[in-house]
Amino acid sequence: MLGDGILKGMAETARNFFGSFVSDERLTTVEYPEQRIPTVEAARVFPFLVYDGANWEAGMRCVACQICEKECPPKCIYIEKSADKKPDFVGKQQFYPTRFDIDVSVCMSCQICVEVCPFEAIKMDTQFELATEDRFGGLLYDRKELSRSNEYYHSIHPTEAGEVDARLAEEKAKVEARAKAAAEAAAAKAAAAANPTQLAGGGS
Repeated sequence: MLGDGILKGMAETARNFFGSFVSDERLTTVEYPEQRIPTVEAARVFPFLVYDGANWEAGMRCVACQICEKECPPKCIYIEKSADKKPDFVGKQQFYPTRFDIDVSVCMSCQICVEVCPFEAIKMDTQFELATEDRFGGLLYDRKELSRSNEYYHSIHPTEAGEVDARLAEEKAKVEARAKAAAEAAAAKAAAAANPTQLAGGGS
C-alpha cells in the first residue's frame, strides 16, 4: 500500500506522544546535556589507539604497518614509521609510529581501520563531545591524544575487549611454548655435543 511506511511512523509517534502522559517508558527524549542516555556498548564514534601497561608510548600496540592508513576511505590517517624497533607484547621486535595523526573532522566513523588492523591496536571510541573553536588543528589528534589504555577499552567495550585479550593471551602462550621448545632442543643439542663419549657409549 502506498504510504504504508508513513502511516506506521505516524502511529508510532502518536503512541509515544499520548503514552508519555501515563508512562515514563514512552518519554523517548531527554533534556541533554543535563540528562544523558547511557552509551550502548556497540556505539562507535572516532578511533583511538590501545596501549598496554601504564606507559602509553612504551605499551602502544601499533607497529606502524600503515594498513589502516592505506584502507581509510577519506584518507584522514597519517602515519610515519620509526627507524628503530621496540618489543611488542610477546617480546618480538617491532616498528612503532613516530607519528600517528587522525583528522576527526574528516573521519567518517566507518570502522574500516579497526577491521583491517591485525594487531588489535586501533578501536572505536564512544566519546562524541569533541567540539572545538579550532576547526583545523583542534580536530587533528596526534598519537598521544589518541592513546587510551586497555583498561579504558574494557570500560567502554567489555565484551569485545575480553575477546581480544583472550586471543592475544592465546597467541602469547603459543609463542612462549615455541620458544620453550626451541630452548629445550638447543640445550639438549648442546649437552649432546659436550658429551660425545657418553652418546657413543650408549650406542655400543
